[in-house]
Amino acid sequence: MTAPAPLAVSIGDPAGIGPEVISAAWDRREAEGLPAFFAVGDRRAIAAVWSGPIITLATPGEAAAAFAHGLPLVQVDDPGDIVPGDPNLAGARCALDSLEIAVGLTRNGVAGGIVTGPVSKAQLYSIGFNYPGQTEFVAERCGIAASNAVMMLAGPSLRTVPITVHTPLADVPRLLTSELIIAKARVTARALARDFGIAAPRLVIAGLNPHAGESGTLGREELDIIRPAIEVLLAEGVDVRGPLAADTMFHAEARQHYDAALCMYHDQALIPLKTLHFDDGVNVTLGLPVVRTSPDHGTAFGIAGRGQANPRAMIEAIRMAGACVARRTAAA
Repeated sequence: MTAPAPLAVSIGDPAGIGPEVISAAWDRREAEGLPAFFAVGDRRAIAAVWSGPIITLATPGEAAAAFAHGLPLVQVDDPGDIVPGDPNLAGARCALDSLEIAVGLTRNGVAGGIVTGPVSKAQLYSIGFNYPGQTEFVAERCGIAASNAVMMLAGPSLRTVPITVHTPLADVPRLLTSELIIAKARVTARALARDFGIAAPRLVIAGLNPHAGESGTLGREELDIIRPAIEVLLAEGVDVRGPLAADTMFHAEARQHYDAALCMYHDQALIPLKTLHFDDGVNVTLGLPVVRTSPDHGTAFGIAGRGQANPRAMIEAIRMAGACVARRTAAA
């Protein structure tokens, strides 16, 4: 079987901790057993925070051979001076160029999958970026409707999927529909089987209201929206339970009985994940024709360039992307 192509790792905002955690992952590649990868971004931004070897590639196809000798790099247009911790518009353009190139190389098969470094949405918005985040951008470039791309947060002991994502809490009840829950549950179940090797995925679905609505006395969304969605999924053969009270879903014993928890809103999914896996949580986009992961943290401008950034989440994002790509390659 042909080995998967190296992963493309976009640098994110070059003034953030992306350059540090990517280079630290290369430093630990052998100890961590990481798959081959190459960075997409700016050489000077990496050299400003790391003294290791950087190999600027003439073509991305050289990455696999170069990986053992230095951090392979596809250089984007020179953004000028980048100061760690001091974001600017040039850095935002570098982040967007890096993301665009990494997606294109993966779509063309030159890269096996995408790992995206952390970006500043505020900086991207200032240069005309009109997507809610990198997830929606990658989905659009892959020809997938944003509504069909599912964000999953994954750590060693928990996977969660927010049904509504970057939505004000006051708008969540209005936006919840049975169809939305069904669609995201289908994508999740298929991806757990295809990319994570779980032959018969087990899903649980949280309620929206306290105590899952207490049979309608604390809200009717469980009866009118969530329960009908679960009945459709069960009829399709999906192993799913719910709606469950969210406050009893995430303790250690409960987590042994499901492979992913679908939650009604952003914080319902992210609080338990970040409580358990703050340093090693991974953001995975499900439902794409390519594999895409990202460390579940931000740019951390406040500590950029100080040697304080923990690379664990980037290491796990690279490891997870490599494993998913390997499963797809083996199944092809």
